Amino acid sequence: MPRPYDLSSMTALICFEAAARNASFKKAAQEMNVTPAAVSHQIKALETDLECSLFLRRSRGVELTEKGAFLFLAIQRGLETISEAVTQIRDRQEKVDVTIRTTTAVSALWLTPKISAFWKIHPAITVSQIVSDIPETGRCDLSVHYGDPQENGIEYRTLFQDRIVALGTPAFAAEHGIHGVEDLLKAPLIHMCNEEAGWTTWADWFLALGRPLPKGRNFYVNNYMIALQAAQDDVGAVLGWDGLVGSLMQDGRLVRLVADSVRSPVPFHLKIHPKATSKARLFADWLVTSA
Repeated sequence: MPRPYDLSSMTALICFEAAARNASFKKAAQEMNVTPAAVSHQIKALETDLECSLFLRRSRGVELTEKGAFLFLAIQRGLETISEAVTQIRDRQEKVDVTIRTTTAVSALWLTPKISAFWKIHPAITVSQIVSDIPETGRCDLSVHYGDPQENGIEYRTLFQDRIVALGTPAFAAEHGIHGVEDLLKAPLIHMCNEEAGWTTWADWFLALGRPLPKGRNFYVNNYMIALQAAQDDVGAVLGWDGLVGSLMQDGRLVRLVADSVRSPVPFHLKIHPKATSKARLFADWLVTSA
């Protein structure tokens, strides 16, 4: 009897997802309670089945290839859908006062620290995050979006509107002799190829500064967290929204490569569901004020 889905080994796919998310076979092995060799074996079998390389093996870790990044996002979307269904079915022991939906990048870089600060002031209010990089599905009290509000009759609040800067490591800047925007035109660049995000591209950024299209080597990913990690690994320069990636800049993991910047054409904003609770609105007011 034929299988209903054209899938590789589920064990290999789960190993691949863990390795891609952690950018490490060793960390994936620790998470799955197996040996790194077992993870490596499963991923090698998956690459053989798909007839392509999913990772670039380097001395200090692994990086996703373009096909690897494509597969990672597809698996992530599938697991997120399953996770949401399980969450809705499972009886929760604790009542959640506020649910807020956002992307992986916004959650990791901006929202999660905000929630921690909110709990110090309102410890009795429970907040649940729904983290997903796929278009919004299902109802939640609040959701964070990038772009101009598209729905009429829905309440929106502006959170922040960043300046977009070119980021990389000091080592990357030194290796490629980057001192001004002209130097970036021929340097390796990391591009986002997720059309749903609608984020400013390198072409948009250079055009806003009155420069031609870049001519350096290109590296494409469809997940912003992977793009930021690639920049930290000196793969290339990446565009950063200064309010969103402020923590990476403060820690020195990424630095501004040039003084020039471009104002983001659209803001990050908060969508408030018409039936949001009073506690959700209190959290929304606090988020807007703190942002």
